[in-house]
Amino acid sequence: MPSDPRISLVVLTHNRAATLLHTLAQLSTLPEQVPIIVVDNASGDDTATQVARHFPSVTLVRCRSNLGAAGRNAGVEQVRTPYVAFCDDDVWWAPGALRRAADLLDRHPRVAAIAARVLVGPQQREDPTCRLMADSPLDASGLPGPGLIGFMAGTVAMRSDAFRAVGGYQPRLFLGGEERLLGLDLASRGWQMSYAADVVCHHHPSPQRDTPGRRRLLARNALWIAWLRLPWSSLLHETRRVAREAAAAGLLFTVLRDAVRGLPWILRERRVLPAEVEAQRRRVLGGPPMRRPPKSVAWRT
Repeated sequence: MPSDPRISLVVLTHNRAATLLHTLAQLSTLPEQVPIIVVDNASGDDTATQVARHFPSVTLVRCRSNLGAAGRNAGVEQVRTPYVAFCDDDVWWAPGALRRAADLLDRHPRVAAIAARVLVGPQQREDPTCRLMADSPLDASGLPGPGLIGFMAGTVAMRSDAFRAVGGYQPRLFLGGEERLLGLDLASRGWQMSYAADVVCHHHPSPQRDTPGRRRLLARNALWIAWLRLPWSSLLHETRRVAREAAAAGLLFTVLRDAVRGLPWILRERRVLPAEVEAQRRRVLGGPPMRRPPKSVAWRT
């Protein structure tokens, strides 16, 4: 029986059985004893067998193909609690952090997401993104901490209904900056997000990483998200920025080729951010000043 019935935990994994087992060992000792749902993104190793053998109380969701970040959507389908926290197979939540996140969501009904403070490696160095979140220029009135317009996908606690209402993670993005689109869509629905330095996650990065492939996906996804959501002036600014960085890395042709292939989908799905959300995004990211509010497309609620 979970000691905190308000929150569940979704863990995403792919072909890192040993790393996952270490993470589950950490999570199984948490005082909250929350339901744990492992989403196996079509691993080719013995991930599923090992989880079933060593952690029979864990709910295992086996995807038929590698869905990337959208595998989390399959995990949330199994969630029966009002809140859900996420982590990857090399991340675990500190004792008491899930209860604290649930407490904050209880007290702040317009907050959809609580971003955790992330300590990296045995040295517990603070992830540099945490300083950026702590120094957010957005209004924090009525929030439990600094206001945000985004978060890190594997170290966040959210309202399950809010996650479902915006459709979760977009499958086409696969992996790489996928949380940026989800954050923008939550903000466009009127939800708030906040950083909580006293909600802590531990990240011990796995050495099994496809760094060149991840770099290409990050650049392609940055273009797709800009083309899906930004008004024209910001869209052009972001496209030029990504193109410059891709060219410097020798990836310009590959990134543009991959991005252009998504244009038919983007033209069907494009919805410009509401003016207030675009203003927040520019404050955080330092985009060009707005000459006039962008034309907004109605968002379904």
